[in-house]
Amino acid sequence: MYLNVHSQYSLRYGTMSIPTLVEEAFARGVTQMVLTDINNSTGIMEFMRECLDKGIKPIAGMEYRRDKQLLFIGIARNKEGMKELNDFRTEYNLEQKALPHVAPTFVNAFVVYPYGHRHPLKENEYLGIRYDQLNRLFNADLSDIKDKLVALQPVFIADKIDYRLHEYLRGIDLNVVLTEVDPEDKCAKTDMFLPPGQLEAKFARYGFILDNTRNLMNCCVMDYPKGRVNLNRRTFTGNKKNDRELLEKLANSGMEYRYGKSNKEAIRRVKHELKVIYELDFCAYFLITWDIIRYSSSQGYYHVGRGSGANSIVAYCLKITDVDPIELDLYFERFLNAQRTSPPDFDIDYSWDEREDVQDYIFKRYGSQHTALLGTMSTFKDRSIIREIGKVMGLPKSEIDSFTDQTQAAVNQNNETFRKIVAIHERMANMPNQRSIHAGGILITEDPITYYTALDLPPKGMATVQWDMYEAEKIGFDKYDILSQRGIGHIKMAVRLVEENQQRKIDIHQVKNFMKDPSVNANLRIGNTKGCFYIESPAMIQLNRKLKCDSYLVLVAASSIIRPGVASSGMMGTFIKYHNAPETVSYLHPVMKEILKETYGVMVYQEDVIKVCIHFAGMDGTDADILRRGMSGKYRSKKEFDRLVQRFHELAIKAGRPEEVVKEVWRQVSSFAGYSFSKAHSASFAVESYQSLYLKTYYPREFMVAVLNNYGGFYDRALYVQELQRSGGIVHLPCVNNSDTIVNIQGVDVYLGLVGIHGLNEHFIQLIPEERKAHGVYQSLEDLIKRTGIGLEQAIILIRVGALRFTGKSKKELLWAVHLLLGAKVKPSNDAELFQVESRNYSLPVLVNTRLEDAYHELELLGFPLSMTMFDLLQTDYRGDIYAADLINHVGESVRMVGEYVCEKTVVTKRNEKMWFGNFLDADGNSFDTVHFPNNTPAYPFRGKGCYLILGKVVAEFGFASLEVMKFAKLPILPNPVIS
Repeated sequence: MYLNVHSQYSLRYGTMSIPTLVEEAFARGVTQMVLTDINNSTGIMEFMRECLDKGIKPIAGMEYRRDKQLLFIGIARNKEGMKELNDFRTEYNLEQKALPHVAPTFVNAFVVYPYGHRHPLKENEYLGIRYDQLNRLFNADLSDIKDKLVALQPVFIADKIDYRLHEYLRGIDLNVVLTEVDPEDKCAKTDMFLPPGQLEAKFARYGFILDNTRNLMNCCVMDYPKGRVNLNRRTFTGNKKNDRELLEKLANSGMEYRYGKSNKEAIRRVKHELKVIYELDFCAYFLITWDIIRYSSSQGYYHVGRGSGANSIVAYCLKITDVDPIELDLYFERFLNAQRTSPPDFDIDYSWDEREDVQDYIFKRYGSQHTALLGTMSTFKDRSIIREIGKVMGLPKSEIDSFTDQTQAAVNQNNETFRKIVAIHERMANMPNQRSIHAGGILITEDPITYYTALDLPPKGMATVQWDMYEAEKIGFDKYDILSQRGIGHIKMAVRLVEENQQRKIDIHQVKNFMKDPSVNANLRIGNTKGCFYIESPAMIQLNRKLKCDSYLVLVAASSIIRPGVASSGMMGTFIKYHNAPETVSYLHPVMKEILKETYGVMVYQEDVIKVCIHFAGMDGTDADILRRGMSGKYRSKKEFDRLVQRFHELAIKAGRPEEVVKEVWRQVSSFAGYSFSKAHSASFAVESYQSLYLKTYYPREFMVAVLNNYGGFYDRALYVQELQRSGGIVHLPCVNNSDTIVNIQGVDVYLGLVGIHGLNEHFIQLIPEERKAHGVYQSLEDLIKRTGIGLEQAIILIRVGALRFTGKSKKELLWAVHLLLGAKVKPSNDAELFQVESRNYSLPVLVNTRLEDAYHELELLGFPLSMTMFDLLQTDYRGDIYAADLINHVGESVRMVGEYVCEKTVVTKRNEKMWFGNFLDADGNSFDTVHFPNNTPAYPFRGKGCYLILGKVVAEFGFASLEVMKFAKLPILPNPVIS
């Protein structure tokens, strides 16, 4: 009898999750109900699953609201009716129109208006009346509406406590304090499931209303398929036989391209893979992915194919990936096995500025009714919940800040207000807060997607489903991941810059040659990799130096063991130890030696875990696939692993494995939950790393310019500028006559771009170089003003950053002049002058800028000084007892070093204490690492950018030296002469 039920997906309004909602209904004897979340159908499919499990008849619907006003409720008679409701909501979402007061004519859906609706009712339309409105029917003539009245008992909350939570949600949504949430902004205190029989009792005098309600609901049947079915586009060509023939043709042609005509192992593997692909009905998935690659390649776009699909030789032959599964001995069962129900993952990376065009192609190629971006659901995060609740309670900002300050945790425990916030937080935590967009998932469906969801139009500008990847998979949809990353942009631009600046063409896809290049591998070994994809972070540099990594295969392993699962379990340290001394390898069990000899008995990849579960414990492929899902994070936790603990132990013991060995093997397996790569995934990363490193090795200046122009990587821009200088680049400050919008390079001269100047308006960032290219260089400050129309404030920014130094005048002279020019209201003009009139010259005293003043201007406007180094700015000339290059010669000694801050990383120890890892540059520009243990570090040691005096003990591990910090302080710099 409940036509108007809401879940948490009525965002910041409903309080119950779908399972809780269904449990509440079941407990009160409800036999059928309609889920009508506000302006969305996010929870419909989950609702149907949960209801069917409890023996409740689910009915799908949607409540349409505009602002605070309930317009009407749509109730689907069947699957087609749900599509009508979704289509209606989608139209208004995508066209960004306000909903109308009157519903359209639905063929397969009912409409329920709130009592008081004045428009004539159509055949499928009803009036919903609440029990507290029944007095309005007293002595009324009901002849015209008797058959149209239905019982309306909205459900938003579970009980009185939930109502208070609802009020806080409304306050958060409206951004007001609790007392300012008006009655019309929230639900009624009675908007919940009533005890059995109570709703019928309230309508007892109007039995016909109950009959109308039952009849309406009895007409509704959600004729969706039961369980998970394949809802993806089923064919590429329109015919499965043609799909099979096309895939076989493409695979065989690609095999000849990759391996030649007579590679027996390649022929065998392609034939075997194609058989499994046919049997599992994944032909269309491969062909659609191939089609996407074909299009992007025709546009000259670079891509990197990774994910478990990169284990596939068919994918390699279709040029979806560039990872050779024969060379790397990739484990086929990680990619596909007979028990697998969903296709393998293909993560296709593009440059950040090319992905959107690829997405646009997919939408146009496969149709707007069958294509949508995958959504995601953001939840209330811990810190944000505390802040939001505090604001709703009307607390001052200082008090809210104290509640989120970890250092005051002990004090807060005794604070009554804080305990109240925690109680609210516990009920609100993990509730959905807002819908957003998945990082790169796209769905391509067989049937119109609005059978299953309405579509949103987020700022991205492409239609997006209203549920996330987890729900998509349960319903029956598998995503195509079209992702973007800066690293590909670095590579693409660097290749172009080398061709323009050095007139050399590079085939960046000749990766196998790069892997054999001794100079490239030497840089990898010593950690000269800043700017290079995936291998530039201090942690990765440190790992590669410890491994003495100088080959592709070792880098593939390194790309995976850096992941948290391997690192936190202690297996990273074991791998490094055995790699440096393979003669000392000790295997847990002979089977482990047999299947993990390549990685010294250490589980490094997802495939290794699957091998262990199958060959060591005797589990089957179905269990292995569950493990695969858990390791890829698709269940958000170690939940799926935990379900298999008992089975793993039972089967392993049954196979005769020693109990203690079984426990240790499972400990290592369980550490991988959500944190490991497949070997092919790591191999794809390593291919891109080699492309970047080749460019950095032989064309470092062009490469670093590309890094800067694609907005960097792991580090701040300042470090990449220093790398440019170390590579022989002469880096110049921005200049209106030499700089472009972005960084440019001519020979060894590099001019910083106008886009990097803080405070400079986007209009002038574009206009200044465009005007110069169209009409020649600027002759003077006055010429710049006339041709660009730049105002006083923006002109001052350019002067202070040094962008008008071509005039030969000091900044102070230019500042004087610009005030005189613009103060006299010189009218700017973009028209060419017939005669060039010289501006007046004024006799001024000598106005000189110091290097220190310039450095402060650059700090303010660029974020880093170029005229001086951070060391030059120090008040002291002291640069430390030793430098980074000499660190290894002082192991065990306590030394003092001076370092320029680069970055830091915070980790939480097993004792739940914080410790830090730092990275610094010495005065020579060489890098060194620091470790800050909790017992030696005050509350938080880092004080932002600058130089630090560091006292620490030199330690070394596998030939890599670092500093264990004992004392630590930021050094003062020379005062700003303008201020002082």
